[in-house]
Amino acid sequence: MTSTVWALDASSGGTLSIRTGVTGRASKMGHRLTIGVTKWHATVEWDGRRPTAVTLTAEVPSIEVLGGEGGVTPLIGPEKMVAKSNALKTFDADRFPEIKFRSDDVTESGSGYTLNGSLEIHGKTKKVVVDVAVEDQGRSWRIRSENTVKQTDYGIKPYSQLMGSMKVVDDVTVRFEAEHSK
Repeated sequence: MTSTVWALDASSGGTLSIRTGVTGRASKMGHRLTIGVTKWHATVEWDGRRPTAVTLTAEVPSIEVLGGEGGVTPLIGPEKMVAKSNALKTFDADRFPEIKFRSDDVTESGSGYTLNGSLEIHGKTKKVVVDVAVEDQGRSWRIRSENTVKQTDYGIKPYSQLMGSMKVVDDVTVRFEAEHSK
């Protein structure tokens, strides 16, 4: 069998994003954010027709606030910059500039693969299971995944203000999408 490696990143049209929620008595004042990670790279190692290993590294300082729903006022330029600054502080991006995933096992599942591996965020590593959907697009493969990450599992205190009456929900949704030509 022939082994190959797929390299995926944002420059090839892939996206990695985080979706937050808001809770608390004053939650209507806050925005549910979509945050994009602009610098990341992933590899998929193949042995013939079977993927054997997957890694992904995301650069925390590269985050950008793409948009926000809800809130009292629209989320525009200055507010996006404040939200980005708050997110970087929450992630402690100066001390922990990368988020890393490495698979230990890759198994075929219904419409794709199940990746059992380790996720490192904020200096803490946890075992996780990631389901990845793979769709044949004819000339390419579309790869998608959506998973929930609990911030406190990694020692991250969700952002809050107004003495805790408005805070980011502990569970955030991480979405990944990429395409690889055949």
